[in-house]
Amino acid sequence: MNELSDQVRGIIFVILVLLVIGVWSHFYSPPPSPIQKSSQTVSPQGGSVPPAATPSAWQGAASSSQAPIEIEAVQAFAERTLAIESTLYRVEISNRGGVVKSWKLKKYFDDQRPPRPLDLVNPDGSQQLGWPLSLMLSDAQLESQANTALYEVTPSSDQISAPSEVTLHWSDGHLAVTKKLTFTQDYEMAIEVLVSLDGKPIPAALAWRGGFGDKAVYKASQLVTVFSKSNGKLSLLQYKKLGVSGNQAQPLEQAGPMEFLGIEDQFFTATFLPAGTDLSLWHWTQDHRTTVDDKPSTEPEAEMAAGATMAGPLHMRAYIGPKDLALLSRVKPSLEEQVNFGWTGVVAKPLLFILQWIHRTIPNWGWTIVILTLLINFALFPLKLKSQRSMQRMAKVAPEIRSIQDRYKKYSMSDPRKRQMNEEVMAIYQREGINPVGGCLPMLPQLPIWWALWRVLNGAIELRHAPFMFWIHDLSAKDPYYILPVAMAIMMYFSTKMTPQTTVDPSQQKMMSLMPLMMAAFFFNLSSGLNLYMFTSNLIGVGQQYYLNRTKPLPTPKPKFKKKKE
Repeated sequence: MNELSDQVRGIIFVILVLLVIGVWSHFYSPPPSPIQKSSQTVSPQGGSVPPAATPSAWQGAASSSQAPIEIEAVQAFAERTLAIESTLYRVEISNRGGVVKSWKLKKYFDDQRPPRPLDLVNPDGSQQLGWPLSLMLSDAQLESQANTALYEVTPSSDQISAPSEVTLHWSDGHLAVTKKLTFTQDYEMAIEVLVSLDGKPIPAALAWRGGFGDKAVYKASQLVTVFSKSNGKLSLLQYKKLGVSGNQAQPLEQAGPMEFLGIEDQFFTATFLPAGTDLSLWHWTQDHRTTVDDKPSTEPEAEMAAGATMAGPLHMRAYIGPKDLALLSRVKPSLEEQVNFGWTGVVAKPLLFILQWIHRTIPNWGWTIVILTLLINFALFPLKLKSQRSMQRMAKVAPEIRSIQDRYKKYSMSDPRKRQMNEEVMAIYQREGINPVGGCLPMLPQLPIWWALWRVLNGAIELRHAPFMFWIHDLSAKDPYYILPVAMAIMMYFSTKMTPQTTVDPSQQKMMSLMPLMMAAFFFNLSSGLNLYMFTSNLIGVGQQYYLNRTKPLPTPKPKFKKKKE
């Protein structure tokens, strides 16, 4: 057999090697490596968003057992403003800090001339103290970074209409922040926030800084209030009660869970409600230093933050709008308590509903108040008649009682003979069938109604900027010329003079005559709506008293004749 040549052997060797390699690769090669997903997602602006900071990865990022992940730096290239509009509001958000620069309510106006839609954001205070929806972190340096960085914003349009969703994201490779704001067509919205440090979530709060609401309320000394509801109890924190330490305002935390919390003024509120996250309250105040007439002045600005002490995503809802009882009742849980009627709520709410019902027929809120006053006074007239009878009897025996008091006035109050004086006085009351407090008791049922109307007419947003006639352009504001308080005092004076005097003490009579003047001074700075009610009520009272004095005099008791003995 001929031996194979070297060339043939070489060819056979190469073929065998190739066969061995092919068979080995087919049966014994390791499984292919999985395709590595990019750690970045491209944003509309061309940047990247780390998966740990996107909403879809929040649940995974919340696990503290995971190892830190590498986060890419993400920020916008330029500052921009995004506007979100509905029929009720216009909100402007800046990507510089991812904060709100303006929150205007289209159906409510400020006191400017000409009036403009009311802005709930106070730009003067916010420029110095921070803007609404800024972050609050335990580390001041990280907080400053997060609130001054340039966020990437989705969508890319600068003008969008509600309902819509806005996502803001920023990262420096160390600290990452994502805010997702979901706007609806009404005053409610959803908020989601995640702040992570080296890939691990850290506790954060969302703040409303720089003051809140209608600055005109400051003119009436009605300052902004921070509030919270926990365990069924609503707590109102005036700015003087907020946490302050020396010259530096320190956050003062109130641990949750809170049913709701926020910041409000007389007519508007920014209320935050939990949506899967137990909320806690941080509240504090800072000095807002301004200049008036080239002189420095200090104006306190109430601020608050809603957040959780646990690390992880922050989920909550918000109602930012008017304190309208009907609108607040539709929020779940109900926010009706923010229309503060106090203990008179049982009476105040029906009175407000009656006022609204009358307004459907009479479009002028001033005349609506007048009609309501008429209805209340005529409904209470039987009680007034009963009180009038009692006071007439008291006035009849007043000279006789005064003579008794004069006989005993030389004795001190501790003298036993004073008891005899009281017995003689009570004997006269018993003889005439007089209840000493009979003139006051029929008036007691009226007190809850008066206090309830006080609350309604001072706090109902329906009266804000509601005109009456002539010089009254805002029934929620004080009378600019004080005509209504003075007219109320005059009517009260006439009513007092026409009412039977139940006392013969000159000092008490003098005090009663000065009462209208004191009431007028007290009512000078109260709302025109409340003054209109008091003036109308006293005017009706004068007419009723005239009627009682003329047509319902106290009957002269018939003389009692002793039967002659035969």
